[in-house]
Amino acid sequence: MNAWHDAPREECGIIGVFAPNEDVARMTFFGLFALQHRGQEAAGIAVADGQTISLYKNVGLVSQVFRAGTLDELRGHYAIGHTRYSTTGSSLLRNAQPFLIETMNGPLALAHNGNLVNSAELRAELMRQGVGFSSSSDSEVMTMMLARDAGPTWEARIKEAMKKWVGAYSLAILTRDCVYAVRDPWGFRPLAVGMLPSGGYAVASETGALRTLGCEAIRDVQPGEIVTLSDKALTITQALPPVNPSARCVFEFIYFARPDQTWEGVNVHAVRQRLGEELAKEWKANVSTTNAADVVIPVPDSSIPAAIGFSRVSGIPYNDGFVKNRYVGRTFIEPTDSLRKRGVGMKFNVIIENVLGKRVIVIDDSIVRGNTTGPLIRLLRQAGAKEVHVCITCPPIKHPCFMGVDMGTYDDLIAHKRTVDEIREEVGADSLTFLSLDGMMRAVGSAEGYCQACFTGQYPVPVDLSSAKTGFELPIIEKRGKKEQ
Repeated sequence: MNAWHDAPREECGIIGVFAPNEDVARMTFFGLFALQHRGQEAAGIAVADGQTISLYKNVGLVSQVFRAGTLDELRGHYAIGHTRYSTTGSSLLRNAQPFLIETMNGPLALAHNGNLVNSAELRAELMRQGVGFSSSSDSEVMTMMLARDAGPTWEARIKEAMKKWVGAYSLAILTRDCVYAVRDPWGFRPLAVGMLPSGGYAVASETGALRTLGCEAIRDVQPGEIVTLSDKALTITQALPPVNPSARCVFEFIYFARPDQTWEGVNVHAVRQRLGEELAKEWKANVSTTNAADVVIPVPDSSIPAAIGFSRVSGIPYNDGFVKNRYVGRTFIEPTDSLRKRGVGMKFNVIIENVLGKRVIVIDDSIVRGNTTGPLIRLLRQAGAKEVHVCITCPPIKHPCFMGVDMGTYDDLIAHKRTVDEIREEVGADSLTFLSLDGMMRAVGSAEGYCQACFTGQYPVPVDLSSAKTGFELPIIEKRGKKEQ
């Protein structure tokens, strides 16, 4: 991922495991490790042994949060895990997941990927009923709704709550003796389930995490489904009818997912190569000669397949231009003032020999706020690039996301009130090309079934454009580190 200041961020990755006679805490840890790219702010694992649920969560990377001794204390046959980037709610420990509460029907833990657009109304209703909250997350709202439902079974309670939830939610829910995987009827966020080789099942945000655990017979959890993982059997319930057409997030293909992810039968790496190919076709149609540049370079990592596809169609040689430090921004140690002023230069270095005196085409997945593209262009010019032409594998992002992607507000989006030429001038490129909406969907393979609201402003569900994502922030002081039993 090119996740830094300018890239959109996904809220989280989730995983659920039922594995009798296995160390489910360690399995969940390694599954979360494979989902680390989906969130670097906090991580947590909850484990059930048939009677109780144990939970450990903290801020930081998966490898920073968990140690061998910590995992040894999380014993059982059932587990869920979560790695988080904040969209609704700040990056405080109280917003880390999974959420765990005791209910009249036993312990309940929940991990959520997505964002409810009606969470403010649901939260207000619960508070009028006397329910208190310890976090500012819509995921806690969902947990409390399940806890208060009087249905006869957890499946019935989940099904009833789903009727009231509007927006994006892929969930891993843990009770004392079961894991439930739940996906919203629009299908915004990915979720897949697979069979473990030693018996049992696992569910995760991406198929790559399931393959890390050795899963076989992998299938997507379909929109509106509840998949139950227990010692009885894997069962599937169509809790709500799927919305037609669905509203899968197209940014999974452009940026979020690992290239080994396969979603609804479509491989992410293959789509990204096609994005580059479509971009090259449109770029060639708008330049006077096919000899308009000397080298094609990607902004690592998600743009690498697109740059390969662009090079193949354009005939312009591909090469590496940036070296990425993958650990900047993933430490609790703050840089000095002088290093902070280096900004993007701490994240990327330029391979001078590959760009010196050359007309460079830079392939990137998106421009959101615009505060990384300009510095990258300046790095290339300082390294001696003769010209810098920027090509983006999606259309201009003109509208915020309310389904769990942190793109900020209208005021944050560089393309909201600017033309392409005004953006080009602001970032300092010699030319700027965005892939068309039609070209993007050709690369994905279907013109329907995907949410394109950040490009078009046409949201699949009604949204309050004036709502603030930080509207639930609470004045709570806390300490790091939390283990619950």
